[in-house]
Amino acid sequence: MSTITEAIRSRRSPRTFLPDPVPGEVIREVLEDARWAPSHSNTQPWTTHVVSGAARDALSSALLEAHDAGRRSPDFTDTYGDGVHLQRSQHLAAATYGVRGIARDDHEGRNEVVRDNLRFYGAPHVAMLFVPQLGDGVRAASDVGMYAQNFLLSLHGHGYQGIPQAVHGMYADAVRRTLGVPREQKLLFGIAFGTADRDSPLRSLDIGRVPLEHSVVLHDSGTLDGGGLQDAVDARTARSMASM
Repeated sequence: MSTITEAIRSRRSPRTFLPDPVPGEVIREVLEDARWAPSHSNTQPWTTHVVSGAARDALSSALLEAHDAGRRSPDFTDTYGDGVHLQRSQHLAAATYGVRGIARDDHEGRNEVVRDNLRFYGAPHVAMLFVPQLGDGVRAASDVGMYAQNFLLSLHGHGYQGIPQAVHGMYADAVRRTLGVPREQKLLFGIAFGTADRDSPLRSLDIGRVPLEHSVVLHDSGTLDGGGLQDAVDARTARSMASM
């Protein structure tokens, strides 16, 4: 990547991978980059289990078995609420199912998409990200989020891709049991990674992100004068006040 901006804005989360393994030296470089993430008071609370080969296959089988048996065991809640965040999730799901040709009432097809998640979308590797139980876990989880972003961007910079998969955390007990992880380590999510299948129709998905004015509040408008952001924020604020 020529610039960090290009790397950030061109990274994608593929949902179809080729089976070719990532060279060990590349995985090590990615892990080295990831560990330089910032963390609260330099606590570095992450523990990463990189799973490949036969161990990867055994983990996938354990996840599928737990899913089929309905044995969910999340360490953290998974609700999106009932507002805009749920709507964004539903928009992504509708787009993904649409490309796959799966109708809203096709419950079998939708279940197979979940099972594909648990097969890591065919990726040859998965990194499971754990944290210790520190207070309510929020600070440690945010640290792991920064670690994961480093991990994903480094993969991208090396010509590979990864996709964070929160669904793995829904079966934390199965993951811990299969990998021999102690109970006090809590599973946040996994990152399936490898070489993206560029011929997959899912590559056409481009969900995008909400505009800045939907997530930024300016307290010194002079800082960004000329970019039009203040006008957009003011307009959004006016609409919000009018609807109250």
